[in-house]
Amino acid sequence: MIIFRYLSKQILQVMASVTVVLLVVGLINRFIQYLGQAVAGEMASDILLLLIFYRLPDFLLVILPLALFLGILLAYGRMYAENEMTVLIASGLSKNRLLLHTMAASSLVVILVALLSLLVAPWGIRNTEQLKLQQDGLTELDLIVAGQFQVFGDGSRVTYAERIGADPAGRQLQNVFVVTNQSSASDQGGIRITVSDSARPEVDEDTGARYMRLENVRQYQGVPGAADFSIGQFDVQSILLPEPAEIEDVELEKALRTGELLNSDNPEFQAELQWRLSAILIIPIVTLIAVPLSRVNPRQGRYGKLVPAALLYALYYILLQVSRDQVADGALSPVIGLWWVHGIFLAIGAAVYREPGFPGRKKVSVQ
Repeated sequence: MIIFRYLSKQILQVMASVTVVLLVVGLINRFIQYLGQAVAGEMASDILLLLIFYRLPDFLLVILPLALFLGILLAYGRMYAENEMTVLIASGLSKNRLLLHTMAASSLVVILVALLSLLVAPWGIRNTEQLKLQQDGLTELDLIVAGQFQVFGDGSRVTYAERIGADPAGRQLQNVFVVTNQSSASDQGGIRITVSDSARPEVDEDTGARYMRLENVRQYQGVPGAADFSIGQFDVQSILLPEPAEIEDVELEKALRTGELLNSDNPEFQAELQWRLSAILIIPIVTLIAVPLSRVNPRQGRYGKLVPAALLYALYYILLQVSRDQVADGALSPVIGLWWVHGIFLAIGAAVYREPGFPGRKKVSVQ
């Protein structure tokens, strides 16, 4: 029991460190992507942290198996390099017992990954997609960031607001600048520049149409390069905003509950179900592979087999992804599905595990 606690502590400590590093890198990369979309006016900036929170389970689902694999390699590799494992083996720790202790420690990861894969990650993706769909119902006034030029209407309009304040009717924009590209033939590619002291949302009660209500407006209209610009000044002017997209229920297979994927004949649903189960099966298989691969010669160093082991894991993961896409497209039978990949790497793990070389106590014959 003491040896089990010691080995589990070594593995889980290294695994936690690797998980934190990979998770921080992944979250920063995704946050930068979301931040770019917010700056471009594609989504509201106040939902960025909520999106990251909902995507966290999906990130962990990808990171945890790799972190466990690297945790075993690094922890046991250090113990071999510093002769700790030699002492344990000399004390009676067999190859089978070492694997049993490691499998018991990895069972905690299996339970966590099962919860993430079957329950939490689909819930997070559903909420993420729902938030993204809700962004389609926002107007320019909801997406504008103070002090930035933002493009709307597929590039037909550029809007700028110096400040944004609160208003009972909605957001209140101060010192607004709007440039509209008039691409119709009659306008000959002209532009309209509108400058106003303030702007706020406005809804027509009869038609439900949404407008940007501008106050104290100065307008300049004409063709760039020409000298015949027309100039106008208005107390109030309204710009018609596009209709919001209807928010629909998310039907992506990744967002469906696991129970909805069971007994389905849809190839995409079957592929998603096998992918969720594969996230669980990969844990004991990589554990079987990592235990013998972690064995290194003290002269070789603790990182001697890290690169080939990482390449082997990458091949495993890529083959799973390719098989999932093939099943979803109907090019691969669900009966074969992703199971053939697990079968191959299970055989590889068994072959590597049976390979001689595990140092043990030698019997000495006295003549």
